[in-house]
This record gives sequence, structure tokens and C-alpha cells, in this order.
Amino acid sequence: MHKLFGTDGIRGQANKYPVSAELALKLGKALGKQLKAHGYGSARAVIGKDTRLSGYMLETAITSGLVSSGCDVFLVGPVPTPAVAHLTRSLAADVGIMLTASHNPFDDNGIKIFSPLGYKLEDAEEDEITRLIQQTDLSTDDIRSDQLGRAYRLDDARGRYIEFAKSTVNNEKLSGFKVVLDCANGAAYDMGPWIFRELGATVIKTGVSPDGLNINANCGAMHPEVVAKLVKEHGADIGIALDGDADRVIFADANGAIVDGDRVLAACAISFKARGLLANDTLVVTSMSNLGLHDAMRQHGIKVEITDVGDRYVIDAMRKGGHSLGGEKSGHLIFHNHATTGDGIISALQVMRIMKQEGKTLSQLADCMTEYPQTLVSLKVKEKKPVHEVPGLMAAIRACEEDLKEAGRVIVRYSGTESKIRLLVEAREEALVTKWIDALTQAVHEGLG
Repeated sequence: MHKLFGTDGIRGQANKYPVSAELALKLGKALGKQLKAHGYGSARAVIGKDTRLSGYMLETAITSGLVSSGCDVFLVGPVPTPAVAHLTRSLAADVGIMLTASHNPFDDNGIKIFSPLGYKLEDAEEDEITRLIQQTDLSTDDIRSDQLGRAYRLDDARGRYIEFAKSTVNNEKLSGFKVVLDCANGAAYDMGPWIFRELGATVIKTGVSPDGLNINANCGAMHPEVVAKLVKEHGADIGIALDGDADRVIFADANGAIVDGDRVLAACAISFKARGLLANDTLVVTSMSNLGLHDAMRQHGIKVEITDVGDRYVIDAMRKGGHSLGGEKSGHLIFHNHATTGDGIISALQVMRIMKQEGKTLSQLADCMTEYPQTLVSLKVKEKKPVHEVPGLMAAIRACEEDLKEAGRVIVRYSGTESKIRLLVEAREEALVTKWIDALTQAVHEGLG
């Protein structure tokens, strides 16, 4: 069986397999068949999308597949990924579907699927869908015309999510804050600014003019230097840079310094623990988090649970362990008391609430940890050959580990969504980081092209 789902749903170049109208139609039929097989008589689906031009194609095709299978569909238009997760629960739907390639360029698109509880699907559920698409007759000839589903445009989806997001901070006023908000010309371009405005903040907005092609283009979480520059120019208190589907966020402080997910997680964990809000006194992070975060957590008596890279693995560990806070250095932050997935807007609201409650600037909060020098490099590869089968690369990894010992680390992994290999080296000394990133990069070029 050919693997269809990656670490974050189905993703690839739009209008080419697997992100094609043909596959989307089959996916809609497969989901309809799966829901009927699991006893959902009159099944209902929520479909949202970001601002990519190809979203229209995928939305129409998936809707056709679901409706032809007898499922009703609620179309919510351009909304953040976490809004789809929330609306799936709120509307008591049986499945949520988000059409997005997150932080990727406009030429890509993808499909994320959520369970009725608003969580991303388990591997076994994705495998079942893949099997249905690839090995099953998806004909819907047995569905009579009076049994077809209906498609509804949910006009108040935007307002529903705005109210939900504000409720996560009890509609606490944020008046006095001046915010620069970069929506990456993506899914939050419309509702994002309203949420902060309605809570009283002064909002300078950018990245709010999508044209179907400019999502993530020199803006948003992939280019936080843009929001950092605007913060200084406008004398703002905080910069908030979302990615294309607004499930992740990178911050800038009032000095224009970029504040990544590790520092935000550390600051939130310390604040929550002090107020008795950190479940099990535990923070969940991935193996990519800086070693300096681990040092800071030890100093404050906070346990750290480590998962594989990917917010779905963080969320899975949080669900199993009953933990309330977790996330990734890349800006996927999960406040599990409020959300079932990474949510850039809710994360920003939580950070601003802590700033207000503690009377501290973001810079002061972020100063809670000292980072080890770290470099992350992403290199394009022709094929994802198992790392242990690339002799020169394995030799470089072993030499790096021997040199760094306990004073650093090396992580080599393939991207789950792109044809890239990621190299991370972290050490107490900058010179060692540079030395081994160069050596590993050369080994990749020689071994993987």
C-alpha cells in the first residue's frame, strides 16, 4: 500500500498527485464510506481552507465526494486550522477537514483531517483511509438521489471562532497593548486582527491582503524579521507572526528581537507552575527543543517529556499523560486546556495575558532561559534514503557525537512534508556548531546529492 499521509496530513504540489482533484474526490468518498461503516448514519463534515488558489479546487472535489456518499458538509471558508478543529467539536460533526499546506509556498497544498473531538487522526485511521482510496471500489451508485448529502455555507463560522478565542482568556481586556500582527496573507487574515481589537489592543496589521498566490511570501512566521522590524518602527509592545494556517506563531519583543517557541514555552511553563496551572508540573516538547530550555525547567522543578518531531506527537503525549502545555521550537504551541491542536492566536493571547498579569515585557519573560548555540539547516535531497545507509553521513554523525559528548547534540532527520533533510547541531561553543554543521552538510551533498 502506497503511503499517502505524511506527518501532517496529505501534502504536495497542488494539482499533482496526491494533491489533485481526482484524489480529493476519492478522499471525500472514502471518508463517507468510512463514516457509514463506523455507524454514522447521517454523517456531517466541516471543511475549511487557507487562502491558496488551489483551495477552491480541493474544496469542491472533496465536497462532491462526501455529498455523493450521503454526507452533509458545512463549508466555513478561509479560517485557521485550529478553527476547523474547534468547529468540528462545536457543530458535533463527524470529521473536520482543513485544506492547507501550512507554512509551505502557495504552489503546495494539503489536507489535514480531524476526528470528532478535534484531534488529528491516529496512524491507524489514516491507514484505513489510504486503504479505502487505493484498494476499494468507491462507487456511490447505491446512494439514491434522495439520499444525497447537502452542502451548507456556514456564514457565522468567523464569529464563532472569534468568540471562542476570546473566551480562552475570559475576554480579559488587553487595552494598553500595541500589537503588530502578521497574518502571512493566510487563513487568519480577516479574523485575526478582530480578535485582538475586540479585546482592546491597538493593532498594526500586515500580511492581510491574500491574492491566492502570496501566502507565506516574505511574511509571517517564516519571515519573523518583518514583524520584528515593524515592532520597532511603531513602538509596539509585541509582534505576532502567524503562518499560513495560523496553527503556529513566532513572536518579536519590543526591542525587535525574535522570540521562538522554546522561550515562549519556558516562560509559560514557569508562570503556569507558579499559579498551579501546569498539569503534573510537566512540559512536553520535541527532540528539537534547545538544551537551554531543559536547563531552565530543571531550575524551576518542571519535568520535561520529549517526543518525536511533529505537533501531533506532542499532542498525543499530552493526551496520554494528562498534560496541559507543550509544543515545538518552530512555534506550534498547544495550550491543551483550550485547544486540541497548535493555535497561533490562542498562544498569543495566553502570552499577552501573562505579560499583563505579571507586569513584564516579553523580553523579560523570554529571559528565563539561556540558549545553547544552535544551527538548523534544511537541504534538498533527491531521495530520502535511510540515514544509516549513507556511509559518509553516518560517519560524520558519529564523529560529531563523539566530539560533543554531553555538551551538545546532533539531530539528523528528513522532513515529513518536503524533500528535505534537516541537520541540527547544538553545543555550548559556537565554533563547534559551525564546524559540525559544515561537515554534515558536506556529507549530505556527497551522499545524497
